Amino acid sequence: MDMKIDDSAVKRIKELRSAQDKDALMLRIRVEGGGCSGFQYKLELTEDKNEKDLIFGDSVLTDDISMGFLDGATISFEQGLIGSEFKINNPNATAGCGCGTSFSIM
Repeated sequence: MDMKIDDSAVKRIKELRSAQDKDALMLRIRVEGGGCSGFQYKLELTEDKNEKDLIFGDSVLTDDISMGFLDGATISFEQGLIGSEFKINNPNATAGCGCGTSFSIM
């Protein structure tokens, strides 16, 4: 199983590490049940690593259960006029809700 971390996401995490003076800061991505379409992403910045965490690009971590839903996904960071956010391009998602925060898998 693999997850690609785009250079834009790595760059943003490095900026956050520097701004917060936390060299071990990483982006944690979890997949939980819920939302309009069945599953939703939970993203948080953390310095805490669990024993079973899977680490990608020294910047992003997830757990083994979430990884089953994230296999093949690409994580990027996008800035726009309305705001900025980490984005997950997940080839496993077959449908999503209108607000873009939840997805379903067949």
